[in-house]
Amino acid sequence: MRILDTHLHLIYQDRFAYPWLAGAPKLDRDWTAESYFAEAEKLGIEAAIHMEVDVSEPEILAETQFMLGVDPRVIAAIANGRPEHGDFPAFLEALDALGGRVKGVRRLLQNQPPELSTTQTFIDNIRRLPAHNLTFDICVKSHELELARRLVAACPDVQFILDHCGNPKIAEGEWDSWAGPLTEIAAFPNVVCKVSGILANVDDTWTVAQIRPYVETVITTFGWHRVVWGSDHPVVTQFASLTAWVNAAREIVSGASMDEQAALFYRNAERIYRI
Repeated sequence: MRILDTHLHLIYQDRFAYPWLAGAPKLDRDWTAESYFAEAEKLGIEAAIHMEVDVSEPEILAETQFMLGVDPRVIAAIANGRPEHGDFPAFLEALDALGGRVKGVRRLLQNQPPELSTTQTFIDNIRRLPAHNLTFDICVKSHELELARRLVAACPDVQFILDHCGNPKIAEGEWDSWAGPLTEIAAFPNVVCKVSGILANVDDTWTVAQIRPYVETVITTFGWHRVVWGSDHPVVTQFASLTAWVNAAREIVSGASMDEQAALFYRNAERIYRI
């Protein structure tokens, strides 16, 4: 079963500034396309979509442009963006100029002030995305899922991708406070969920049995045609490895049909991101 990785982060510290890395010592080094694919290709990952890595704001456009040419196996990019700013329409025009391989925008909402995504400027700018054939990836913590639901409800014509299964606190055994809001978001047909980031929410004692119910609940809640798979590399390496996550994901869905597995691992992503 081939895989299209919808959530690859690459870090090139000689080119870009990553202020957040100061608080993430395990990740504070270069993570290149060459090193990623040296492991990924052996696992059946044939291609990847680059996910923005929260570079310093003046470098956002340059990061997107660079990643579109970093490696032929990086076939598309999700750009960072600032929909809270009045000049966001001009930024979208700049993304258009990079060509059709820019497939979406992400503005990290996790751990941001709640009012960031509730202003009329933010909402109006997100509503502009369909005119540019762009999706929006929502990345929030589980206790912030209500913010995601409000944004989705306000922008019914936008294709949203909920990152990292909504970030359940797996190491703490969180369930109802995650699964309930997740079901509410899944009720909106313009949302798909990314089966990624699971292993950023565990600890060193994680097992496949521990993460299985979270992955299975996401798939059951959204359905096989509204889920995509992502590695979240290199964030995944904090508690596991790319190989461990791929093997765990394959084991969890091994009882599904080949069509269902294909939907998760590449077919849905090709449709949603127009690959």
